Amino acid sequence: MKFILTLILCSGVSGECLKPFQASSTFDNMYDCLMVGYEAAAKKIVLLGPEEVNKYYYHVKFYCRPVQQI
Repeated sequence: MKFILTLILCSGVSGECLKPFQASSTFDNMYDCLMVGYEAAAKKIVLLGPEEVNKYYYHVKFYCRPVQQI
């Protein structure tokens, strides 16, 4: 079974989220998917920077879901 990572950037100020973004690759297991999800979320927060994150209360949600292989 493979897993796909989906990330969502949200603002705590507006309560709105951007359209979910799916990673282009799949993962062989849940652990690998989650590790990449945490790393990608941290990189996005660093990229936005403290001023933007603190101003808009940005946060990243993500989830890994199993996908059927054909």
